[in-house]
Amino acid sequence: MSLQRTLLACGAAALALPVAAQDLVPVSFGTNWVAQAEHGGYYQSVVDGTYAACGLDVTILPGGPQVNNRAQLLAGRIDFYMGGPMGLLSALEEGIPMVAVASDFQKDPQVLMTHPGRVASFAEIAGLPTYIIGDEGFVTFFRWLEAEFGFDPARRVPYTFNPAAFIADPDSAQQGYVTSEPFAIEQQAGFRPDVWLLADQGYPAYSTMIVTMRETIETKPEAVRCFVEGSAKGWANFLYGDNAAALARIKEDNPDITDEQLAFSIAAMKDYGIVDSGDAETLGIGAMSAERMAAFYDKMVAAGVLPAGLDVTQAYTLEFTNTGASLPVKQALTGQ
Repeated sequence: MSLQRTLLACGAAALALPVAAQDLVPVSFGTNWVAQAEHGGYYQSVVDGTYAACGLDVTILPGGPQVNNRAQLLAGRIDFYMGGPMGLLSALEEGIPMVAVASDFQKDPQVLMTHPGRVASFAEIAGLPTYIIGDEGFVTFFRWLEAEFGFDPARRVPYTFNPAAFIADPDSAQQGYVTSEPFAIEQQAGFRPDVWLLADQGYPAYSTMIVTMRETIETKPEAVRCFVEGSAKGWANFLYGDNAAALARIKEDNPDITDEQLAFSIAAMKDYGIVDSGDAETLGIGAMSAERMAAFYDKMVAAGVLPAGLDVTQAYTLEFTNTGASLPVKQALTGQ
């Protein structure tokens, strides 16, 4: 029997045994936005039984403009939340015991977009007369742009999540996610913008981190481990295997999303190494490192976003990630 068939057979057996042997533990996971391809790994592990194989009955609770899943986590109404490093470190500053247990995006998908050929390098964007940046971005990643590239805050205008202003002004730059806004621009304006991923310009933020409360880690460590490793396997299956059932479930939760948008987002995640790059290539999807967390914190201190003196190690743990859980799945599906 080939290695691929052996691994798949073992995986199938693993899916069958724990479900029959024990009752599943219900856990809930709140995402940061409405259902989309950027949540695909979690949906994959729900629909294909990966979470159930290690003992969990996972409910995904989509976020949205009227949903605050971070508050639900703090109130003890959900078990896990899809967060980011700024939220974690802000919680640490406030004494809130939120802890990241994995980072399923190795690169933050935040981009700046410019009109085709308008600038020849990322550094030239600072010289444009207009930056269209949202309020949250203005107090986080823009401060880094200001400190490291000389962006002028006086040139910033608010992003209203409508690309019309950017489309109309060839001398502007607009924020977005590499998986989303470039597609919207192309659909609405008929041109493909130049896309500049901040992660590829030195912005070291993790993204799509699995966040929980310290009490959950202390009282339900096996549930945490199952969710972290199950999510990593789900991402490998979603990106490299048959994701049709996961996409169907995403569309159930978000009927407005199109097949074209889903396909674009998946391709962007692969092309830019959002999920599977860097440490994830050797440590598995979800990988984190103390060095990377410290680097992000240091840049935020230098940019004046966070105060010096925080013990960043209290905001994350490496106990459950870096186990290589996704690597056999990827190898079975891709041969790599």
